Amino acid sequence: MRVGYVSGDLREHAVAYFIEPVLEAHDHNSLDIFCYYNYLRADGVTRRLRSLADHWREIAPLSDERVAQLVRDDGIDVLVDLSGHTAHNRLLAFARKAAPVQVTWLGYLNTTGLEAMDYRITDAHASPPGLLDNCHTEALARLPDSQWCYRPPEDCPDVTPAPTVSTGTFTFAVFTTPPKITDAMIELWSRLLARVPGSRLVVLCAILGSIPAQFRARFVNGGIPNERLQLLGSKSFKDYLAMHGIVDLMLDTFPYSGGTTTCHALWMGVPVVTLAGGTATSRGGASLLHAVGLSDLVAHGPEQYVNTAAGLAHDRDRLTELRRALRARMARSPLTDSVRFTANLEAAYRAMWDTWCRKEG
Repeated sequence: MRVGYVSGDLREHAVAYFIEPVLEAHDHNSLDIFCYYNYLRADGVTRRLRSLADHWREIAPLSDERVAQLVRDDGIDVLVDLSGHTAHNRLLAFARKAAPVQVTWLGYLNTTGLEAMDYRITDAHASPPGLLDNCHTEALARLPDSQWCYRPPEDCPDVTPAPTVSTGTFTFAVFTTPPKITDAMIELWSRLLARVPGSRLVVLCAILGSIPAQFRARFVNGGIPNERLQLLGSKSFKDYLAMHGIVDLMLDTFPYSGGTTTCHALWMGVPVVTLAGGTATSRGGASLLHAVGLSDLVAHGPEQYVNTAAGLAHDRDRLTELRRALRARMARSPLTDSVRFTANLEAAYRAMWDTWCRKEG
């Protein structure tokens, strides 16, 4: 069976943490793997990913019609979009029905809205049966463990003890992009700080260096005192990972939850509290926490979100134990088991292909 992956993110990008272990674990004896790379520049990650594919196509200079024809000429059975409605996507090639079975996965946790896209890959916690099916043009294909397969970064700093143990100050943190920080979330974080006297909130956003005053005003106006707030701008990746050493508990965003940042936090020993809602974009954190056995950190309403975070802040024994064991727990979980995940993914592809073959007679 010929499987093709289409993406402009086969490079130093968040998508690489999740697609590399899959490309490596694919059964290349029974699957022929094609990668269609939609970006003009390559880096070290690109070269590493290219070595894991059976065939590599550079498609950035090509028109959508040319891309669709190239896919047809390659005889692809299952074509997988890794971008959705994010930068460097080729959804218009998918709209031309380039392959018999077309699937969207990984880079965009929502429907593409394309009638030509047959499936979206998810899991039962990210998309519980019946909750989101009618919100998709695609059929939802739920993998048994998780919609993610995460490979931790190399040369990660060691997990450090919870900083509150030595400082006495409890540190909540939000590591995300500014559009995910809503006024409603700031109000929830303000209530949380009030529940945990002496605590503080650290916010790390890459572009804060250009809008520090305006961004700070949003938090202060939302009820978070200036003296309990620390805003941090862009960091190198190594420094970003090391910053987890000053964090006791990570707070997820809503209605668009974290993905890669949540995985990084868990790997660095920092628990994450998430708020799951009724949309695909709000349930990524729930999927990740279920995959590592921390479903009790998934809140299903604003009040529960505050109560869960405050309760963990006051339970220093559990916080210490989580910090000590979280990396090992994650390493044993389905979230980082690339062989198990990829076997499930391949089974899903074959079921999709079998369905198409029966339909076509």
